[in-house]
Amino acid sequence: LQAPLQASPPPSTAAPPPDAGRTPDPLDVDGCTVRVGTAGWTDPTLLPAGLFYPPGVNTPDARLRHYASRFPLVEVDSSYYALPTARVAGLWAERAPAGFVFDVKAHAIMTGHPVETARLPRVLRDLLPPSVAGATRVRADELSPAVTDAAWRLFLDALAPLAASGKLGSLLLQFPRWFTPSAAAADTLRSARERLGDWYAAGRVAAVELRHRDWYAPRLRARTLALLERLELAHVVVDAPPGHASSVPMVPVATHPRLAIVRLHGRRRETWETPVAVVSERYRYRYSGAELADLVGPIVDVARQVQGVHVVFNNCHADYGTSNADEITALLRRRDALRRSLLATG
Repeated sequence: LQAPLQASPPPSTAAPPPDAGRTPDPLDVDGCTVRVGTAGWTDPTLLPAGLFYPPGVNTPDARLRHYASRFPLVEVDSSYYALPTARVAGLWAERAPAGFVFDVKAHAIMTGHPVETARLPRVLRDLLPPSVAGATRVRADELSPAVTDAAWRLFLDALAPLAASGKLGSLLLQFPRWFTPSAAAADTLRSARERLGDWYAAGRVAAVELRHRDWYAPRLRARTLALLERLELAHVVVDAPPGHASSVPMVPVATHPRLAIVRLHGRRRETWETPVAVVSERYRYRYSGAELADLVGPIVDVARQVQGVHVVFNNCHADYGTSNADEITALLRRRDALRRSLLATG
């Protein structure tokens, strides 16, 4: 069904008022369970009272409970910058209602990004080679295998409380733009999958986001997707600013039968590959109603291939991501209402 869509749905398809004691039900898109949310819930630009959080909702507990009353999914972005701890993961599990899902972004070390040494736990700082022990920022290729192994172990162990609560979703492995197609890169993906043996044995899935357009060049696209499928890694379908080497095309193809992720970064070209003082400036882009309507088709396309889709708005500046998440949810609800109406009338 490709009916005309508008940014604002009719009242009959609007979301019910939020209930602080429960999380919204996921959407049903042609038999696929679709969850919509944002990459994080505590960006400083989102916190001013009345923007997304009501006045008085100003503690970590209250903010997560409010967010979870609005959306059934969140991507934990803070875990990329600092390794999570079991204590914090336990608090997330306690504060979120049943049915809520946390996707968790892998720490920078796990995907070959540079790291700030001050954010590393003492056990990892003690493992740093003497050549970089005093550095404030360390490249991945300067770290020993012992540091990488320990980072993976600490990260996965910390998520145990979320796993026990039933609220742990996917692990997001977002590789850097210099991670380009090669035999070594394929080996890196295989190594990551091997580290996740227990993760998969528990019935969970990890997802891969690639950030260099060469992975999707005509001669490599099929091989890239086939590699992810062989490794049982879910494909992250991306919408990002065009015009850069890291601007991958939107390819709505699933590589795992249970899950695909659609991550929407906004389309702010001028800051996509430019250093910024505040990370949210890179993603300061609000999708228009017409742009969101154009995204419905690819989301439906990938939903028809899998059991579940996570739609994550990473344009986390002010209320851009939360507003766009509400808007795309309304569009998907409207599409489903039209589909059901047509089916009922034959």
